[in-house]
Order: sequence, then C-alpha cells, then structure tokens
Amino acid sequence: MIYTVTFNPSLDYIVSMNGFQMGMTNRTTSEQMFPGGKGINVSIVLSNLGIENTALGFTAGFTGEQIEREVQKIGLLTDFIRVENGFSRINVKLKDYDGTEINGMGPEIDAASVEQLYQKIDTLKEGDALVLAGSIPKCLPDSIYSDILKRLCNKGVLFVVDATKDLLLHVLEYKPFLIKPNNHELGEIFDVALHTREEVVPYAKKLQDKGARNVLVSMSGQGAVLADENGCVHMLAAPKGTLVNAVGAGDSMVAGFLAGWTNKKDYSHAFRMGIATGSASAFSEMLATRTEVEQVYASLEKEIILE
Repeated sequence: MIYTVTFNPSLDYIVSMNGFQMGMTNRTTSEQMFPGGKGINVSIVLSNLGIENTALGFTAGFTGEQIEREVQKIGLLTDFIRVENGFSRINVKLKDYDGTEINGMGPEIDAASVEQLYQKIDTLKEGDALVLAGSIPKCLPDSIYSDILKRLCNKGVLFVVDATKDLLLHVLEYKPFLIKPNNHELGEIFDVALHTREEVVPYAKKLQDKGARNVLVSMSGQGAVLADENGCVHMLAAPKGTLVNAVGAGDSMVAGFLAGWTNKKDYSHAFRMGIATGSASAFSEMLATRTEVEQVYASLEKEIILE
C-alpha cells in the first residue's frame, strides 16, 4: 500500500478575472474549488492511474470538513486526523497570473495529534511506500520528516520525499527511495543557478552521495532528469503541449513515477511515466486522468541514458 501524508491540506480556490488591479475591487469570471495539498494531489493522481493508496494528514474546522467531503467524492481512501485548534487553510490561486497565489497558514497541530500520526505510520510494513510532500505548518519542527523516516528506517518501507531545503536535506541520511526537487530548488541547496539538463546532473549525484537512492529533477519546459540508484542518468525533453494549469504538475510527476515503478519495477518506464503524468496535468484543467497520461506517454521522445 502507498500512503501519502499532507500536513497542511487546503481548499484550493482557483479564480480567473479580466485583469487584476491593486487597491480595486476585482471580480472573478470563473471559479473552481478543489481539495489541495501536495500529498492529496499525489493520492488523487495515483487513484486515477489505478494505484490503491491511502491519504493521511490533518484537517481542522469547517474547511477541513469540506476537504474531507471533497476527497470522499473523488473516492480516495483517507485516514485524516481532526485537529481542534484553527481551520484548514484556503489557498487562493490567480489562474491568469501563473504562480500568483495567497496561501493560508493552517491549523495549530498539537503534540497529541502528531502522536496519533506516528501511531498510524508505525503500522506500515515492508513493501509499503510513504510519500511525504509539501510544506509543514509553523507549529511543527523542521525535523518532522526526518523524525518519521527515523521511526520507519528499518522496516523496509520505501520513502518518497518532495520538499525543499532543510526538510529535504534532513531526510537524506535515511536513504529515501525517491526525492523530487525541481532545478531551482536543487540550485538553492548548492547556491548555483541550474538551467540545462546537463547542469543538473552533478548536483543530483551530490544528493545521491548524501543518501538519496533516486533523484528526479523536474525542469518545467526543459523536461526532467533522473539519476537512478543503478548509476544511470536519464534525460528527456518536455513533451509538446499547451500549458493550461501548472497547479499539481510536480505532484503528478511523483505519482506517475511511483505508478510506473509499482507496475514494472523499471526506472526508465517510471521516469517516462513521471514526465507523462506531470505534463498531462499541466495540459489539463484538472489533475491527469489515465487516458490523458497514456496519450502523452505515447508522444514522448526517446530518452537519453548515460551510464
């Protein structure tokens, strides 16, 4: 079983408008609302691809109740922990201004609730996979991801981590199966600017030296790079298509890679599935469906593999 953890789920309120003016009343021309958070996105796409999984995390208040209703409509298996203080966040995303959004803070997660999460993940067994994705509320320590991996490190669980800076660096000693920085996040870690696939390779290998088994680096229109644990480097250009909605594309790449690995245990296939799934979500209003992923997968160029 694959489990995802979203520490700070959200209701993503995605709006369009005819221009945006500071200091003025702006009215929307279209509105959409979805359950959000990186782990939830991974769970939705895994489910779309036919991979059974369970979404874990914390919800609070009326927004948390709505998040739970929405994911149940989708048909996800969930095991959320209800928190008493505060409410789950609302993230406002301006669709016509790519990358422009206002993200809420999220609830106060108390020690007893964290302990409940620990008890749930302690039941994971050999062959299970755990996906830790996204930001954490300020009330939790930066060590929360590494604390979880430390608890499970001798149980044969596959760890997947999609996080930035310290959250990511602190888990490397526990040899995560997969990490997925983008080229900008990878560059921030080493204080360099990385623009091409070739430039990414030595820094992806540096993260392997620190403990990561497989490093998948997303690069938007430049495609992606995978440094796999067998010593091969895979490179692939981005497929052609029109960007419709970038929200969730990186999470979809993680889900696609995991689905590909689960089905065939082949890194080349998993890499191509990751790119196809991330791109399919970017080319769609919604997160990628299986049909959309299959169509993009069929259009991919031949990857470059360096040994």
